[in-house]
Amino acid sequence: MERNDYLKMLVEEMHSTTMATIGADGHPQTRVIDMMLWDKKGVYFLTAKGKAFYAQLMEQGYVAISATKDKKAVSLRGRIQNIHSEKLDEIFGKNPYMQKIYPGDTRAALEVFRVYEAEGECIDITRIPAVIDQHQCLHCGRCAETCPRGTIRKRGQ
Repeated sequence: MERNDYLKMLVEEMHSTTMATIGADGHPQTRVIDMMLWDKKGVYFLTAKGKAFYAQLMEQGYVAISATKDKKAVSLRGRIQNIHSEKLDEIFGKNPYMQKIYPGDTRAALEVFRVYEAEGECIDITRIPAVIDQHQCLHCGRCAETCPRGTIRKRGQ
């Protein structure tokens, strides 16, 4: 799978994600956030201005995201950019349930964020034993040290 395949899966198949920022107390805070769109620039979500989450996003500029569905998991860590109302109409067009949550002019309270320069991993345990995507593998051997089944071998061993 290519990068865009993972972004598409995150938005279109998983959709609801757990997103983490750091709270005012210095501890991680998580909340469930829907991923609304994806394109070659990243993935997009939104939140209302005035929430503590919004303030954390604006201050920190970085998030961690995890999602799982049907024994597949995606985790990302990346920078975020507030793109204000850009893509808001597209988000509401592709996610019609949002029109019921934010009817009429109430969507003016929302701002769109883009996750970019992200790194992460995708785990798919639908195949037993699990198979590592060789195009994504760095062949560093770190996973071999923690593999509970002892089935991972560093290249050349």
